[in-house]
Amino acid sequence: MVVLRRLSPPFTHTRSCIAALSLICLSALGWPALAQPDNALQAADPATPASAVAPLALPATGATAPQERPADIARAREIWQRANERVAEFPRGHADLLRWEARNPGDAAPAAEGNSARPEPLDVAQALRLSLRLRPDLFTHADMNALDQAAVQVAYAGHVRDVQRAWVDAVSARQSWRHASELWDATRTGSELGRRMVVAGNWSQAKLMREQLTEASAWQVSVNAQGTALAAQERLAQLLGLWDAQAVARLGERLPASLPAPPPRAAPGAGLSETTLEAAVLRADPLLNLQRTEAQRELNAVSASRRQTWAAAVDAALVAMPDPGTASTPPHIGNLSLLRDHPLERATRAEASLLRAASERRSMARQAWAELQARHASALHAQNVVAQLQAALEQETVLRYNGMLQSSWDLLASARERMQSLDAALQARRDYWRAHADWQALLNGAGYAGPDTASNAGAGTTTTPAGH
Repeated sequence: MVVLRRLSPPFTHTRSCIAALSLICLSALGWPALAQPDNALQAADPATPASAVAPLALPATGATAPQERPADIARAREIWQRANERVAEFPRGHADLLRWEARNPGDAAPAAEGNSARPEPLDVAQALRLSLRLRPDLFTHADMNALDQAAVQVAYAGHVRDVQRAWVDAVSARQSWRHASELWDATRTGSELGRRMVVAGNWSQAKLMREQLTEASAWQVSVNAQGTALAAQERLAQLLGLWDAQAVARLGERLPASLPAPPPRAAPGAGLSETTLEAAVLRADPLLNLQRTEAQRELNAVSASRRQTWAAAVDAALVAMPDPGTASTPPHIGNLSLLRDHPLERATRAEASLLRAASERRSMARQAWAELQARHASALHAQNVVAQLQAALEQETVLRYNGMLQSSWDLLASARERMQSLDAALQARRDYWRAHADWQALLNGAGYAGPDTASNAGAGTTTTPAGH
């Protein structure tokens, strides 16, 4: 089931049902109940005991000092023989040896890694319900007029979009952090292998330092990815009203391991087609519907001939207007009888304002739909083409390595490239779900601000040099 489904407005249920459901969700997640009357007072009170903020688990930095070489030939031969004997114990040579030693500091045999049970993931529907407890302004009331209800509907659709995008960003950022950590681990393996080869006398210091630079760049990418993940998690925590450090940390544990895969094809929605998109977006805007009713009433109060006279005066003023390159003078109407006709003035203003709003709304529909299609195509391409090709290339490199046709460096470089392609596919998937949230918000009455510059690129955040 795709979690980013359209959500029915919560105000269709009773307030007591909403409160009960939110309390159940909070209890299941192990978070403090927001329904406590003094919860906000505790959060805002500097005297409230706060949980200790856990320090960042930063990866260890690599060594920068040049590797000391053996002083004599006999010592060098001894080191070289011992290193090759250790490598011969593993079928894939250096790469297997380094990975085994990283997992097994002692001499014990490698142990199978157990899969720790993950807590129940927090989906976007639960996140939305939790966030609405902080937004009483997004609930409609029985005594609201049509204009107030329309304003709440538009604001609610925008809030749903914000929660969906924050959830998508938090999930994808944590996954990207894992990719960056794995990439750093691969570069660390290459750096350690180079260090041993320098000790054995098979490699130069210059080659080792290039591997160390690659490792240093990967370390920085991993740290940046961790910062991005924590920032996205904090943004989601703000929308949910989580203020305790431990509760925010548990939020990260509740997020799913990955985003759902995009659907096979980009669809505008149930009962919608390319020819009915604009109409659906127009109908979804309650403020525009009220504006259209008001403009119709104002236009009906003025005769058609009077409006034609005004249109002729406008055309004449536009023709007489000086060229913009010679003077900055606005068009001018001198017919006082037209200017003092207040019903005509209200009708023309209402008509012009409605035309601007309708044009903007139709443009939003075209832009959002085009963006959704482009992001969907990019996500499928990265997932089904680029990532698959990179996986096949890595497998071919492994086969050639096992056949002693390629070196350990080719194997490590192939692994790094595949991790980068996986992260690029993740970013493309994230961009699709953000575009999907924008499209759903537009269909529910919110506006469309356009894609963010950072997320529109659809490229991974990993920029580690390829190395050897």
